[in-house]
Amino acid sequence: MEENYKTLEIVEKTPNSRVVYLYLNRPSQRNALSRDFFSEFPKALSLLDQNPNVNVIVLAGSGDHFCSGIDLKTLNSVTDHSSTADRGRSSERLRRDIKFLQDAITAIELCRKPVIAAIHGACIGGGIDIITACDIRFCTKDAFFSVKEVDLAITADLGTLQRLPGIVGFGNAMELALTGRRFSGSEAKDLGLVSRAFGSKTELDAGVRHVAEGIAAKSPLAVTGTKAVLLRGRDMTLDQGLDYVATWNSAMLLSEDLMEAVSAQIHKRKAVFAKL
Repeated sequence: MEENYKTLEIVEKTPNSRVVYLYLNRPSQRNALSRDFFSEFPKALSLLDQNPNVNVIVLAGSGDHFCSGIDLKTLNSVTDHSSTADRGRSSERLRRDIKFLQDAITAIELCRKPVIAAIHGACIGGGIDIITACDIRFCTKDAFFSVKEVDLAITADLGTLQRLPGIVGFGNAMELALTGRRFSGSEAKDLGLVSRAFGSKTELDAGVRHVAEGIAAKSPLAVTGTKAVLLRGRDMTLDQGLDYVATWNSAMLLSEDLMEAVSAQIHKRKAVFAKL
């Protein structure tokens, strides 16, 4: 994990811990998402995904905010297609650019390891795209959120309109996306966008660390399998989902992790699992 990034920072806070922190690291720009971010982010996630010493990733923001959305310079670079007068080629290039940005966010779901979002300060526009792709979300009560794209004359296109309805319900997602209004961390908890809203940044950090370390101590085969099956199940009927998990467990269930978990329960000790 010696990689150097312009927009990110990977931090190992506790020696020998299998929890690693990935920070959006442009605090002077309130962690606005630059073009470099969309190149670096999937690479960083892939690096952590392939690292056997990492079981859980905590995604947070450096400085006073989680993420203020897409950098306007990035937005201008995507929408500036004046180099060709051919409408078809210009539109095809714009579509490829949008898909490139989308892929960077979807990389969170493609990562086998759970990604926990720890949100404080602003979480706006592209920040919502990011957290809705995360597996678990926590925030401070005074964090604030906005599905802001409508105020920039944009139909949000990096995942919020696809993922948010499944998290907060269709009606709530429609209202938030059409109004672009600002809402608090406490309301985010009431909507179900986050699992818990903490009273302070210090409490958020401690609470996230506790949850992350707890997950990191579980069987990595079971954890990665649970994430994979839940994500796949979103697009399946009940019968299809049951069939999928039966197939998954027919390949993964009979493992040393299972024997270790059973033995630990019997002998009332802490289970210790091999790296994945």
